[in-house]
Amino acid sequence: MIRIGALISGSGTNLAAIMRACDEGRIDGKVVFVGSDKPDAAGLDKAAKKGLPTFVVNYKEIIESYKKDPDSADLPQDFDIDVIAARMGLPGDGTFSDRDRAFLVTRAIAEARLLANMAKWDFDLLVLAGFMRKLTPYFIDRVNIDPLHPRIMNIHPAILPSFPGTDGYGDTFRYGCRVGGCTVHFIDYGEDTGPIIGQRCFSITPDDTIETVKEKGLMLEWELYPECIQL
Repeated sequence: MIRIGALISGSGTNLAAIMRACDEGRIDGKVVFVGSDKPDAAGLDKAAKKGLPTFVVNYKEIIESYKKDPDSADLPQDFDIDVIAARMGLPGDGTFSDRDRAFLVTRAIAEARLLANMAKWDFDLLVLAGFMRKLTPYFIDRVNIDPLHPRIMNIHPAILPSFPGTDGYGDTFRYGCRVGGCTVHFIDYGEDTGPIIGQRCFSITPDDTIETVKEKGLMLEWELYPECIQL
């Protein structure tokens, strides 16, 4: 039985699909915790109704606190900003911008809290089920302990490598594509660039709208994600 941790930001429809697949035996596993960056994420209620432990690391509060007083940032002791910057393709000599520094510092604080919460449970796989925060090498390297066995999986609303980023279905539709789809992949340091596990596609007709494109995509996501986890 694979032990699955999940991070979400919103309604948790993919989380629900994963939990349902576990209950029905389509995944030989169980969800052991659900975390979120937003206290009001509806998916937390879905998890609580299943009796699952949940936690929140409020990224927004961390970012606002840093903006008010950057010098008071409570950084984890094992955080080296130059090392993390270099792994993300930024200058590793401290010459990056204040904006990049703020991003790296606030992410490190938030990710250290994620890791501290996640450490309460043994897990084999971490699934990002609509988690809308980019993870940095600080977090990734502490979950992917063995480079040959990645443990962070994500689902993206486009046929990667096309249309990475936050609005895959919208980008697909606006570009005029006649085929859309979704991709499950492992996480690496890039933006939706990790090794692809599985993909599904659907036709986009002249009658489709952005709303119907998203509906078609979600239906496939709920099938594809559990299949890739089981794989």
